Amino acid sequence: MFTDSIGVAEYHGRPLADHSSVKNGRPPGALLEPRPPLDAPTVAEAVAVISCWYEDKTEWGDRIGWIYGSVTEDVVTGYRMHNRGWRSVYCITKRDAFRGTAPINLTDRLHQVLRWATGSVEIFYSRNNAFLACRRLKFLQRIAYLNVGIYPFTSIFLVVYCFLPALCLFTGQFIVAGLSVPFLIYLLIITICLCLLSLLEVRWSGIGLEEWWRNEQFWLIGGTSAHLVAVIQGLLKVVAGVEIHFTLTSKSTAEDEEDIYADLYVVKWTSLFLMPLTIIIINIIAMVIGISRTLYEVIPQWNKLLGGLFFSFWVLAHMYPFMKGLMGRRGRIPTIVYVWAGLLAIIISLLWIVINPPNGVNLNSQGMQI
Repeated sequence: MFTDSIGVAEYHGRPLADHSSVKNGRPPGALLEPRPPLDAPTVAEAVAVISCWYEDKTEWGDRIGWIYGSVTEDVVTGYRMHNRGWRSVYCITKRDAFRGTAPINLTDRLHQVLRWATGSVEIFYSRNNAFLACRRLKFLQRIAYLNVGIYPFTSIFLVVYCFLPALCLFTGQFIVAGLSVPFLIYLLIITICLCLLSLLEVRWSGIGLEEWWRNEQFWLIGGTSAHLVAVIQGLLKVVAGVEIHFTLTSKSTAEDEEDIYADLYVVKWTSLFLMPLTIIIINIIAMVIGISRTLYEVIPQWNKLLGGLFFSFWVLAHMYPFMKGLMGRRGRIPTIVYVWAGLLAIIISLLWIVINPPNGVNLNSQGMQI
């Protein structure tokens, strides 16, 4: 009876093929056709298969079944299987093996990325990380799982890189002291390697350049928001024992039948927006200051200005979906954006006066003297 119920659960788990995008689903109008009644034991077994209750408090669930107790249980399950000596094979079936709904709202999507990143940080801080794993893991497996646990930490360097162009425009200095021939050769080699890696990713995954660019944009948005918060939360949990609580990702539901992406346009404010918003505002302010200073200089240094503007524009180009998502359907900027922009402008102005006071102004411990 248990094996018979698997087919029942699998069939009723398919989506209806009423839309052209659905493949290998139930025939259109399948819910309108009369079906033979199912007996209660078969239905109960089908529900158990779907819910995985049959693994609860069993030896199968503890040793062989799905691993629980982690926000990234899929990674932990594969990790434990490889630690026990199991070998895995990469397989893509013609028929979709798994299906699920993904959040299309920016806030829900970032919370989902936060949950994944936090699970990776927990794996890195645990005694089961790739460094301390058992000897059954091969070298390439250790590298792969090390990458799974360490990728959120790249957000620290990513945030620094996003602020570097603004710092160059504020100070009038380029990222490097001088553009020498060895530096240009090194930069050219790195650029060519990155382009080749991107080309290999596009060819291997079978996606277009537009989808690849959207993925690069969200990598920067998620890296400067969810990944950074995951690293901080992981440190707090290890050092201070602070437990982590998540906001569950709500699925996209349409407000009416004509707009199936209604939830896409809903702006839900979250603290994860603060760092990307800060990067955007500071880079915009830096571009304005850099252009103004160059125009009023006796000997304008256009090469440094153009270099800083290019890198700042490159950062803002990656942040464009984030800015578009903040405005929502009506294209209105939330009030908190104006408040945060004004606050950052005041802080930058005060810091600039302290670091580089105007001519004729002396700042000391007794106050300001002219």
